[in-house]
Parts: sequence; structure tokens; C-alpha cells
Amino acid sequence: MAKQSGKRKKGGAKADATEGLPPLNLHAAGIDVGSAEHYVAVPLDRDVEPVRRFGSFTADLHRMAHWLKDCRITTVVMQSTGVYWMALHDVLESHGFEVNVANSRHTKTRPGRKTDVQECQWLQKLHTFGLLNNSFRPPEEIRVLRGYLRQRENLVAAAATCIQHMQKALTEMNIQLANVISDISGTTGLAILYDIVRGERDPYKLAMHKHSRIRASRQEIARSLQGTWRQELLFVLEQSLDLYQTYQQKIQTCDERIDGQLRSMEPKIDPVSEPIPEPRRGKDWRGHQSGFDLRGQLYRITGVDLTRIDGIEVQNAQTIISEVGVDLHP
Repeated sequence: MAKQSGKRKKGGAKADATEGLPPLNLHAAGIDVGSAEHYVAVPLDRDVEPVRRFGSFTADLHRMAHWLKDCRITTVVMQSTGVYWMALHDVLESHGFEVNVANSRHTKTRPGRKTDVQECQWLQKLHTFGLLNNSFRPPEEIRVLRGYLRQRENLVAAAATCIQHMQKALTEMNIQLANVISDISGTTGLAILYDIVRGERDPYKLAMHKHSRIRASRQEIARSLQGTWRQELLFVLEQSLDLYQTYQQKIQTCDERIDGQLRSMEPKIDPVSEPIPEPRRGKDWRGHQSGFDLRGQLYRITGVDLTRIDGIEVQNAQTIISEVGVDLHP
């Protein structure tokens, strides 16, 4: 029977946790990933210098791959350290290696490493005996889609910050527009704000921008627009409005990239012979402001309508697919 991990041998030394285990990956290497340099360990019989240090420049990564080839390595393991592992992963994968990414939480609790050299040796040893699980990484086309979607989320968050700055400037001038219309970034709100930054101060002329869907009357809107016009706050309002419009343009460009990426992906169904089902009663799609049919695109590439599940809207479905891929059977 194999000795239990942590049990001491005679003389007080701890027993090796891998003692008695059969090696599963005889051609394994371990890599301790860093921001500026990487430490790589191979089996002791593969090179006179079984641990080497490489820089993080692209040329260094290719040099590492050639050295691993010379050492007859076929599989490597590294920890998911920040984003530093991603470029290394792609380079090694392009050279034909089986690249495994281990969750750092699965190795931090294990004893046996103090320095970068010991860390990569410990990873190499654990990988040799198959003690590390490979993390899930979606296919390339899904990673591209995810990159666009995460950028869109950043842009939406930045645009929301601009709205907060505009609301703060209006409130400091006691312009209570936000109390009579639900969204100052809507059609009515933006029309009024653009006129304000152009120099219009007559509240009744500004109130003429009222859209028919606004419940407040023009008189109420005009009363909310009576305040103290302070030059420094008008300056903040103008800059925040310009930034908001810039972010909206960037979001539109991002949506075009997302639409193009979705169209490039292989369909699971024929949208002509199998049209997308009607949305469930009570579902509201107004939260998604993209200029294309996102729900239809997601249905085309997955073959299922995730929005028919209670609690999942089109944006949730988009996020799910961008993180796990289009194969939803698991």
C-alpha cells in the first residue's frame, strides 16, 4: 500500500506524496510563469541543465519551444497566473505541444516549492504523475467572441459613468431633469442636454424636446430645468456628454464586430427551415440595444433558444455562450 501523504519516514523526513504512483506523462515539462521571465523544468535525464530560465519576449518563447522539442517533451503544464500565461500557451500550442493550464489554487496547498526553480520542478513532477487537472479553455472562435463582448461591457460601464457625471453636474446646478424623465440618456434627455451645452437656457424651449412617451408635461420639464447655470459645471456636463457619445460610437463598432464574428461561426440549424421560436410571453428584449438580431444569431449557432429558460434573457445567453462555447450538452 502506498504511503499516505505527509507521513514521516524514519529519520523525520516526510514521505514523497508521489511515491508508489505510476508515471503517466513521461515527456512532461513544468513552467513557472512570470510577468518578465519563465522557469521551465524537464526530466533530469533530458538535458545537462534540466531547469532553464527564459524571458517573456516572443523570441524567447519560441526559443523555449525549440529547447523543449530538443528535450523530447510532448506535454507541458503551467499555472493560470494572471494573463501572462496566454501568449506562452498560444506559442507552445502552435509548436504542437499539449498545453495544460492548472488552477493555481490546486497547487498552492501542496508542499514542496519555495523558489521559482522548485516551483517549476514541482509542477513538472505533479504533471508527470497526472496529479493536475487541465483547466477548461473554449475554442479560438469563442475566445474571439468573448474578447469583443468583454470590451463591450467595459464600454457600457464607461458610458454609465459618464451619465453619473452628467447627473451630478445637473444636480449641483439644481437642474432636476432626472426627477421628471426616467433616463437622461434617452431621446428627450439627450436632446435637452445637447441644447444646454450649445447655450440654450430657456427652460420652455428646452422642454419642447419632450417625446410623446414621456409622462411628465412640458410645464413640469420646464420647471425642472430652472436652476443655477455655473460655468465650471456646464464644462463638466459638456465633456461628459462628448465622452458619452464617443463611447456610444465605440459600442456600435463593437456590436458590428460581434455580429460579424457570430455570422462567421458554423450554424447548428438552418434558420430558414427552422426559424427561431416566438419569445415567451412576458420576455422583454428592450434591454439589448445592439443593431442586429442577437437572439436569432445565438439560436443559429447553438440550435437551441436559451431564452426559453426562466431567468435567462438574451444578454445572459450571450454571456453563457461566450464563456463555455456552443456545445451545451455537458
